[in-house]
Amino acid sequence: MTDVVSNQQPASVQQQIVEIIASRTLYDESHLRPDSHFEGELGIDSVILESILTSVQEQFAMERPLPGDLTTVRDLVDAVVDVTGGASGAPAGTAESVERAEPTPAPRPARDAEATEGADRVLEAVVSSTLRHTQYQRHQLDLDADFEGELGIDSVLLTAILTEAAQTLGRAHPVADGDTTEVTTLRALAARLAAVPAPGSSTPGGTPDSVSDDAPGRESPSRRKDTEEGWDGRSMKDFVEQRDADLFTKTRSFGVYLRGRERERLYWYGMPLHSRCANRALIFDELAGRKREFLMFASNNYLGLANHPDVVQAVCDATRAYGATHTGSRFIGGTNMLHKELERRLAAFKQRPACIVYPGGYSANLGSISALVKSYDTLVVDKLNHMSIADGAKLSGATRRIYQHNDMRDLERVLRRNAEQTRGGTLVVADGVFSMHGDLCDLPEIVRLAKEYGARVMIDDAHATGVLGAHGAGTAEHFGLKGEVDLELGTMSKALAGMGGFVVGEEEVVEYLRFYSNSYVFAANVPAGVAAGLIASIDVLEAEPERLESLWTNIRVLRGLLRDAGFDLERSDSAILPLVIGDERRAMEMGRAVRARGLFCQTVVYPGVPIGDARLRVSVTSEHTPEDLALAAEIFVDAARETGVLLSDGRASGS
Repeated sequence: MTDVVSNQQPASVQQQIVEIIASRTLYDESHLRPDSHFEGELGIDSVILESILTSVQEQFAMERPLPGDLTTVRDLVDAVVDVTGGASGAPAGTAESVERAEPTPAPRPARDAEATEGADRVLEAVVSSTLRHTQYQRHQLDLDADFEGELGIDSVLLTAILTEAAQTLGRAHPVADGDTTEVTTLRALAARLAAVPAPGSSTPGGTPDSVSDDAPGRESPSRRKDTEEGWDGRSMKDFVEQRDADLFTKTRSFGVYLRGRERERLYWYGMPLHSRCANRALIFDELAGRKREFLMFASNNYLGLANHPDVVQAVCDATRAYGATHTGSRFIGGTNMLHKELERRLAAFKQRPACIVYPGGYSANLGSISALVKSYDTLVVDKLNHMSIADGAKLSGATRRIYQHNDMRDLERVLRRNAEQTRGGTLVVADGVFSMHGDLCDLPEIVRLAKEYGARVMIDDAHATGVLGAHGAGTAEHFGLKGEVDLELGTMSKALAGMGGFVVGEEEVVEYLRFYSNSYVFAANVPAGVAAGLIASIDVLEAEPERLESLWTNIRVLRGLLRDAGFDLERSDSAILPLVIGDERRAMEMGRAVRARGLFCQTVVYPGVPIGDARLRVSVTSEHTPEDLALAAEIFVDAARETGVLLSDGRASGS
């Protein structure tokens, strides 16, 4: 990041080390004092310390390792000075050292100098905030690098960076309602922030700047108008970065917001079932205080296996034989023969050599990504991947790069730039079926580009296992690429009707994951009864292929009915049908209208999707009857017309 440090002497050894520690721990640099104890004061354990030491050795091009008994920041600085003789970490002749050596510019007029100093201060605040919220070191930040494709900074992370920088400078949030879609680089972000006058300053017309109405904790004019109309225009995004000395302040603010949404019957999440979840289900409406039967289109029980008598019986028999649970992790008394058999069956079903089972699909992503990808490696992800992939990236500490959704030209650009810059390995991760959109990843191109640029590929088949492919084996089978994908990950709580997650791949890779995935090593696995039920589910899936055929018949019928009615289903090609609405208020109101008519599906708003991309998410199963599908289409059309999503002639509102 040469723009920030140009015309200055290379940072001292201590400063460079402090920046590396800050990038690995997210501490403010001012908090990292020389005598700060790694464990007692900073909470830096041996794993994080190893990552720090590796980065330090790379930064200073050290030929011999650092000692392992370092306990404070001062110890580390002294050790580096001892090994390197105090040499700067910026090697002579690099672009950074050349740019730092440029002549000092000629003096400028006082007003220009003052403006430049203010701009530099804003830029430094933005950079410091970025360092605290990412794994980057200062010298790795390019002010003109694209947030997503080159720095891997998504909209959630960008909101945190922007809010903190604005607070540091005592300025209002520069973009109304946190919308940062037009801000794509650090330089652009600093320019937007610099354009917002500090408190007490005036606009050119001489009046106080009105942008401060959008500061955190204050309502914008548009929101005040919404409130006057009886509508709270906030979304869940407004509470993500609400800061206060009392950690629970944001919980009270959100509680007021949530109660309001519930009073209007707009938030209807977590209502308990009082029956099996089939094509219809009995749900207790906690807001009305009564049970109601719903036509169910919010279940991931795609093949109806959760209610199959053989599956239920297998769960009961194994529970009686092995007990309610096994009371231990897989390494310490928690493995029985059913776990071994389940892994063997899953590997055979996915046509791969080996399988590892995790307690859940989320933990499978966390554990596998963080075990394989380290701070010196790169994770390349689709913009719409599941949150568990994003959290696995954070846990790994790797450089994350984001390509635009299913844009293979952008993926190639990201991989090409990464190949020029990185020295570590690269893992490309994508959902097989995108859970809020229903479309498929472009697996053939992902595999081709990964081979061309020396990357490995992992596909998350959470919503593809049991749905895609001639035998339901997932995305790779669907595209005829079995054996071409390095790792296939799946969940067992959807089509397979159980609980847990798994990864299949080569034997050596799977064995490595067993010893280095913390979410496997340090967690109890699925109970024996669940494992037995999953084995039975695979048996049924293989013995009754007509279930998969029925599922796809139902998908095509309902998809056709909804498209003919005028709904935007994007490019859905799976059991997930999104009714895209956009406006959050209208989506929630349509969800309420649908429920009032006796159908239950998911209303998806932020953080499930970005602001402005709200939708209803409809899940089709093999258990739906033709009558169910026809009634569902009728309900969606009636509710859409009532709420203005569809016009009376069947056109989408706004078309």
